[in-house]
Amino acid sequence: MMADGTRQMTKLHSFVPGPETKLQLRAAFGQFGTGVTVVTAQTADGPIGMTANSFSSVSLDPALVLWCPAKSSSRYPHFAAAEHFAIHLMGAEHEHIAMGFAKSAHAFDGLDVTHNAHGVPLLGNCLARFECTTHQIHDAGDHAIVVGRLRSAAFREGNALIFCQGRFGRFDNPA
Repeated sequence: MMADGTRQMTKLHSFVPGPETKLQLRAAFGQFGTGVTVVTAQTADGPIGMTANSFSSVSLDPALVLWCPAKSSSRYPHFAAAEHFAIHLMGAEHEHIAMGFAKSAHAFDGLDVTHNAHGVPLLGNCLARFECTTHQIHDAGDHAIVVGRLRSAAFREGNALIFCQGRFGRFDNPA
């Protein structure tokens, strides 16, 4: 606020998206706060996980969700081939889990993990979990849109882990 009680307006930085403005585009996208998820699947080589903030509900009937893995990720071929996967919404206390799976596909050590009937690793104590079968995969530039059909869902009360402007944070529920 300025001395006279009015708000100072910050100027928007305009640009045309393209190869030379990728960092600006990433910064602009980063202004949107998102929840943080860890997606897991079973592969022929064992269980894998990946941290993702590109998650959304799609439909209630049929129950569908989506997430968007980067095609450049070494984990992408495994998730693209997976018939079954699970999406875990992380609580505010799970930053270490999100960071673990951001760095390694095999960050399961020390975690409360069970497996469903399809062998998909299920993380315990997350805020919500969606067990899915792959419904469709759509090409989307340097990412893919993976649409999952929900087969099972679970949730608990708690505060969400949020990612915005390149940082983790939390959005607390009112008491």
